Amino acid sequence: MTHATGKYTDFEGLRERAVALRRAGLSLRQIRDELKIHNNDLLNRLVKGEPPPVWTKRPNAKDDLREKARELRLRGWTYDRIQLELGCSKSSISLWVRDLPKPERKRTSEEASAIARRGWEATMRLRDEERRHTKETARQAVGSLSPRELFLLGVGLYWAEGGKDKPYDRRENVCFVNSDPGMIEVFLAWLDLLSVERHRLRFTVMIHESADVAGAERYWADLVGADATAFNKTTLKKHNPKTRRKNTGDSYRGCLVIKVLKGADLYRRIEGSWYGIVESARTADQRNRT
Repeated sequence: MTHATGKYTDFEGLRERAVALRRAGLSLRQIRDELKIHNNDLLNRLVKGEPPPVWTKRPNAKDDLREKARELRLRGWTYDRIQLELGCSKSSISLWVRDLPKPERKRTSEEASAIARRGWEATMRLRDEERRHTKETARQAVGSLSPRELFLLGVGLYWAEGGKDKPYDRRENVCFVNSDPGMIEVFLAWLDLLSVERHRLRFTVMIHESADVAGAERYWADLVGADATAFNKTTLKKHNPKTRRKNTGDSYRGCLVIKVLKGADLYRRIEGSWYGIVESARTADQRNRT
């Protein structure tokens, strides 16, 4: 049947036998063993055009899903609903049912929008609840501050938000500016810790001229517990009619400036303390690296 070179002869005779075996229900492996042909290319050529026996076909694991998806689509189900029911991807569903007619819309666009809006509102409520829970857990974890903790916190707070001395402009003034009431309260508590008398403080409100200036002045005065004599003239920011302000509404009260009179010595203590914090952090970092 073969030459010494290993090439097969009498191809047509082999093909007749291979086709007969194929039609008798044999698999390629069985035909190979029967005819002693171990060249896969030749074996495929011998049975070319002859379909494999049904028993050799592997069942498709998604056949049942496909039939179920088509059944549900014919019942008018949407892709989303089919996906939830069967747990398969939308791309597969689209491929399986693309020849079927689209189900008739059972809701108006307004009804569909209302349903989507309710779903989104429920999602937002859940997110808000998670947000509140995380913040409340973190708040409770802080507990009470020791004097040392408040001191270090105040130094960092000032160095982030307060005025700094410059080599080219020696002023050594203590001036803190912020719009967050909580920051103002912490800064005042820090000044109390350092025994800075309240009569040494001067306040200035900075706000857009188009805002509720009088309301902001009352708000800051109540927050810091100071009368009008401790407040300088309010600084008004000119309104540019070409730009649209985003900081509007009842919650906008501008910024409050807090200056400490005769504060040069306090400023030097703040700056020195900050450098001490930096050096301590570097030392801790080096210990962590070794």
